[in-house]
Formats: sequence, structure tokens, C-alpha cells
Amino acid sequence: MQSTGITAPVDVPRGLAGVVVTDTALGDVRGREGFYHYRQYSAVELAEIRGFEDVWHLMFYGELPDAAQRAAFVGHTASLRHLPDDVRASLPAIARSCVLSGPLAGLRTALSLLGASAGLRPVYDLDTDRRRADALAACAAVPTLLTALYRLGQGLEPVEPRDDLPYAANYLYMLTGSEPEPARARAIEQYLVSTVDHGFNASTFTARVITSTGADVAACLVGAIGALSGPLHGGAPSRALDTLDAIGTPERIDPWIRERVLAGDRIMGFGHPVYRTEDPRSRMLRGIAESFGGPLVEFAVEVERRVEAILAELKPGRELHTNVEFYAGVVMELCGLPREMFTPTFCAARVVGWSANILEQAADSKIIRPAARYVGPPPPQPVPTAS
Repeated sequence: MQSTGITAPVDVPRGLAGVVVTDTALGDVRGREGFYHYRQYSAVELAEIRGFEDVWHLMFYGELPDAAQRAAFVGHTASLRHLPDDVRASLPAIARSCVLSGPLAGLRTALSLLGASAGLRPVYDLDTDRRRADALAACAAVPTLLTALYRLGQGLEPVEPRDDLPYAANYLYMLTGSEPEPARARAIEQYLVSTVDHGFNASTFTARVITSTGADVAACLVGAIGALSGPLHGGAPSRALDTLDAIGTPERIDPWIRERVLAGDRIMGFGHPVYRTEDPRSRMLRGIAESFGGPLVEFAVEVERRVEAILAELKPGRELHTNVEFYAGVVMELCGLPREMFTPTFCAARVVGWSANILEQAADSKIIRPAARYVGPPPPQPVPTAS
């Protein structure tokens, strides 16, 4: 029989859980081991001993830079932080329209404008070097856009980027207007490195689906940002910190937790769809938080201990531990970031991972086109005439 070229539908789990959709050389998450990596290196080890630009270079070029490569890469990406005049002039209007929804919503509009202003072309029509150049420019601009939108929303003037500061330190400088203390800059840098990439999560998969259509880099990133904005994906760091505020005092920990668990409520900052052990990102960030010390850290550690104990008691057999959002919120609070910038800060890191996935996907011209099972009324039925 001659093939029709049409593949028969295959039933898969809801949410595509465990379904392998492609090959990647960018990294993986091994949830049962509590381990994830960027290319061949432990992501946590990279966060502990290397800088953000090193990991950015690794994701884009497949290798960690030597000293000369690092200097060239840092200088080049720093030069890309500055926005075109027409984009900068449009930011006040975007910020005014996003006062309630926040900088991440504004970023979708601003990034689309940046792509149009730069004349970004579909990745389908570009060679590898041009795709990478577009992705580098977009990644470098995202922190500038985010911090400008935040400050404008607060009635403040944007702070121009500094080419002499590393990525994380420059981000904090543009956010606050002051050069950050080295310990705070390094803590945020470690957080950013730890969240660059994390398997085929919802936003990364979204970026790759859009890339498979051949769209331009800005369009692919805007779609990923939309996926990240959902509270079940990137919106949890501030919500996890809100949990600590709601509990308030040590004596309220147990009754508050028990009430929520028995009611079937989700406790933000706990549990992960992949990890069945402690989230390695959470472990690293807890160490960073403990290096700062103070009442907030002590309270967070005690809440973590009691949540895990009560979850083990009330939901035996389930492995529920803190995820990256729990201590990410604590670290960002300690470093002076406003809570409305927690998820945007996550975005400032993940844009590099999205872009690396865009570059990898662009090398495959096959469009991602799954199927759905129709469960509505049986067709065809007569179309009623208009009365």
C-alpha cells in the first residue's frame, strides 16, 4: 500500500509528561537524581564557580570561554545593552499601560518593538551567525528593557546601562541607580546562572514551537515570556515569599500549614513536576541565603523544615520539597529587589536559555504540529437556517 505521508495519532499523557519530542545538546534535568546540567557541566557547579557571561557563552557556542574569549564576549554583549532611540522613546507609554500588569507584561510589547526596530528577519531565512547575532542582541537588551519599565512605572527615570559592569551587577545598577555591593551582585549572579535553562519547561517548549514556524527571534522570545508569566511557571518566587508573610510568626507555622494542606491548597515554593528529590537549585540558594543570615533566613529555614515534615505526615509517600522559587524569593529580598521584579529577574536569566533553544531548533526545519482528539458533538450535522 502506498504511504499517504500522514502519521496516525498517538495517545500521550496529559501535559506531554515524559514525552520526548526532540534531541538536544543544551542540557537535561535528571529529576530522580536531583541533578541538572548545561551541556556537559553541572549547572549548580557552574553557578558556584563561573560567571553569567561564561555560561551564556557556553549555551551559545558550546564551550566555556578562555580569558581572551571571555573578555571579547563580555565587551561585545555589554555594547548591545543600549536601546535604539525609538524604542527608548516608546517605553514611557508602555510603562503607563502596564502599571497594573507589571514590567513582564510590558516586556512583551517592548521586545516586539525592539525586533521591529532592528528589522529582525525570520530565522528560517537566516544563516547560523545572523541568528546568533539577533539572539545576542535580544538577550542583552532584556535587562535594560525590564529595569527601564520598572523604574518608569515607579515614576523614576531609567538608568542607562554601564559597559564596565558584569551582567548581574549592571542589572542591579539599572534597577536601583546604585552600584551594588559585591556580595549582593554575586548572589544575584548565582541565581541567574542557576535559572538559565531547565529542560523542556513550558516557556522553553513554547519558544521552540514558535521557532519551528521560522519566526524571528523576538517573536519566539515574546511567546516564551507569555508562558513564563503564568503563576504555575515563573510567577512563584514572590508568592513563596508571600507565604512567609502570611504565616508571620514561628508559632503559626504548624496550624497554617496544616489548614492549607488539609484544604487541598498548594503551598507555593514546594513541589516540582520533575524532581523527586530536593531541587538542587533550592539547595544552592539556601546556602546563599544562609551566608547572609538574619531573621528572614532563619524563619524560611524553619518553615521549610515544618512544611516538609507535615507534608510527609499528611501526604505519605509523596516527595515534596522546596523548589527553586522558595529560596529564590528569599535571596532576591535580601538583595533588595522589589517583589514585582522577582519573575522579571527570572526572565533576565531564562532569556539566554530560550535563545539557545531557539538557535538549536532553527537548525531543524520541521514544524512542530501535534494533533488533538476531537470530543465534541459528532459531525457532520445539518447547519440550521437563520431564523
